Amino acid sequence: MKKSLLLLLCLCIMFVMSAGCATKEYVKQQIDPLVDRIAKLEARVAALEAKMPAVAGDAAEALKEAKEAKAMAQQKMGGGGTGCPCDQVEAAVKKAEAAAKRAEAAAEKSGKAFELHQKK
Repeated sequence: MKKSLLLLLCLCIMFVMSAGCATKEYVKQQIDPLVDRIAKLEARVAALEAKMPAVAGDAAEALKEAKEAKAMAQQKMGGGGTGCPCDQVEAAVKKAEAAAKRAEAAAEKSGKAFELHQKK
C-alpha cells in the first residue's frame, strides 16, 4: 500500500512539474505576433505625427485666406458708392466660405491625429 501510494505521489509530482513550465521558445512563439503588431502601430503613429505639422500649417493657411476674403468682402460691401459689381462681392464671399471650410476640415484632421496619439 505504501509503495503504490509513493508511486502515485511521484507520478503526480512528475506530471505537475512537466506540464507547468513554459519554455523560452514557447514564450517567444506567443509574443512574436504581438511584437509585430506593436511595431506596425508605432510606425502608423510616427507617420501621423509627421503629418500633423503639415495639417496644422494647412489649417492656419486656410484660416488666413478666409480672413483675407472676409476683409475683402467687407471692403467691397462697405464701398457701395464705388460702383463695384455684385459678382465680385459674391465671389469674395464664396472664397471666404470655401477657405473657412478648408480650415475647419484641416482642424478636424489635426484633432483626429491628436486623438489617435492620445489613445496610444
